[in-house]
Amino acid sequence: MKQFLLTFALAASAGLCQAAAATYAIDPSHTFVTYEITHFGTSTNRGRFDKKEGSVQFDRAAKTGRVEISFEIASASTGFAPMDKHLLAEDLLAAEKFPTAQFVGDKFVFDGDKVSEVQGQLTLRGKTNPVTLKANHFNCYDNPMLKREVCGGDFEATIDRTQWGVDYGLAWGFPKNVKLIIQVEAVKQ
Repeated sequence: MKQFLLTFALAASAGLCQAAAATYAIDPSHTFVTYEITHFGTSTNRGRFDKKEGSVQFDRAAKTGRVEISFEIASASTGFAPMDKHLLAEDLLAAEKFPTAQFVGDKFVFDGDKVSEVQGQLTLRGKTNPVTLKANHFNCYDNPMLKREVCGGDFEATIDRTQWGVDYGLAWGFPKNVKLIIQVEAVKQ
């Protein structure tokens, strides 16, 4: 009998561990991919990509996860139409040739029960390079309107844009480093 109870308890706990993994859909109204780059050492140019989608698989107990966020290059928005148009040109983001960029993170690093960083790959202009997004904030909560769990946070990384072939303006003194900021909330499915 003891053997049966032990076997049953182990099987039940294994089932609970598997049940802890969950899939979350990116909430586009609370998810933004933005960038910042200084302009001749004075002000900071900012922009964002308005069309994005993705999903997150997250297992807090096992401290594992996977995130995929895709964003349409043509949805770039700086608040200044001529700048938006130039961002899409061949010498910058080449939107016609490479219409989508994607971050896929497959290694979650935790500090206690909070995600502290996500390591993965960013594909931009047809090139893929490693990027680690550091978490400035991370939390999960029960959304009172959706009646479901929502997890998310503010993540950022500084990337060298030349790794993706974006060399425009270097000769004039534009920096090669760009701050990439991903604010994300995802709803448990």
